[in-house]
Amino acid sequence: MAIKNLPLSSLEVNRANDRHGELENETAAIAWLFKEREQHMLNLAKDIVDRGEIYEFPLVSPNANKFIVFDGNRRVTCLKLLDDPRRAPTIELQAFFREQRTRWNDSFPDSFQCQVEADRDRIDEILYRRHTGTQNGVGQSTWDDRMKATFVARTGKGSGPSVADEIEKCLADAHLLPSRKKIPRSTLNRLLSAESFRARVGISMKGGRFNFTHDKAISINALARIASDLASREVVLGHIWDVDGKERYLNKLESEGVLPGPTHALETDDDAKVSSKTTKLKPTAKATPTVRTTLIPHKDFVFNWPGRLQRHHQIWEELQFHLDLRKHANAVSVLLRVLIELALENYVREAGVSVHDNDKLAARLEKAGLHLLAAGKIDGKQMDVIRKFKQGDKLISADTLNRYVHSPNFAPSPEHLMSMWDSLADVIVLFLKA
Repeated sequence: MAIKNLPLSSLEVNRANDRHGELENETAAIAWLFKEREQHMLNLAKDIVDRGEIYEFPLVSPNANKFIVFDGNRRVTCLKLLDDPRRAPTIELQAFFREQRTRWNDSFPDSFQCQVEADRDRIDEILYRRHTGTQNGVGQSTWDDRMKATFVARTGKGSGPSVADEIEKCLADAHLLPSRKKIPRSTLNRLLSAESFRARVGISMKGGRFNFTHDKAISINALARIASDLASREVVLGHIWDVDGKERYLNKLESEGVLPGPTHALETDDDAKVSSKTTKLKPTAKATPTVRTTLIPHKDFVFNWPGRLQRHHQIWEELQFHLDLRKHANAVSVLLRVLIELALENYVREAGVSVHDNDKLAARLEKAGLHLLAAGKIDGKQMDVIRKFKQGDKLISADTLNRYVHSPNFAPSPEHLMSMWDSLADVIVLFLKA
């Protein structure tokens, strides 16, 4: 551990803080803190000004010519806005920080003492032991369940077995461990921190149990390649620090034919149970239908949201968790249109689909659909749904979406909206996962 005096300008509010997951940039991270913790932030800023100091050193790690803040993002944010109130996300907050700055005794410091840790494993251990008690915002805010889950998803750190340990055992049994070099386990845990990433290399940790989901020999060879890349430092933590970095590396391995494909998938226990059923079981109790209250069903779509899809993620969560479909049909219809358009643009950009600037939504959607069809990611039936999107007399069409947004006489129906979502859901998900 080293305590160093660092320029405030060199400290960077963490855009991938475990409080919120990946956001686009530092500005977005600052805005999130005030959106979700405004009163806490105001209390903390007043306390810093009243005391003329911060009582705990921010925990930072060097990154190029900056230092990313891993603990103390709220403190550093308040200091940055006291230094330059124009960076506050609203006019009211800018006025607040200008007023607080006038209360600061003497000259405002341009540097602060920080705890500098280069070892990211040590940082995670420190974070794991902190965050108890809020003191009405002056102390550290306790992580809620979602924040804890984000931490586990980012680091692979939890109470269950380590995926890196399990992989190392498998490679040792197969005599495929890197020679004379240790696998950096923390980096391997981060790379395979979520089931969606593990599935791509043919393994699973569901229920805390390590299993192969694809042909064992092919998956072990893929794991051996990953272990070799990490042990040789050809791939380091900085390459796979965020979702985009992990996807880039796994995509590279996929393009080289290293990863297992769909044809290598093994039969799961659930598949075996379904295929072994020869008789229809009589239900022991009357089935109760599930009432759907939101446009997007409450199920896991296995997303790892990168920071560049910050707004997409926010809209998705509003449609999946917050907006009641029957109470807010107008808002849902508009947001559905926005989500489809943003998801489509993401796929066009990331997959390199050739479109013209003057192409309308239906034409762009068809071109993206043909790209998915050629890649084998959708079938002919799904492509037919996309083609029908051009037909104005159809329920699932661009014309219907336009009317939802622009027509004063076209009231969206919850049933129609659900039907539209159910028809396009698989395609929208693929667009977002590009």
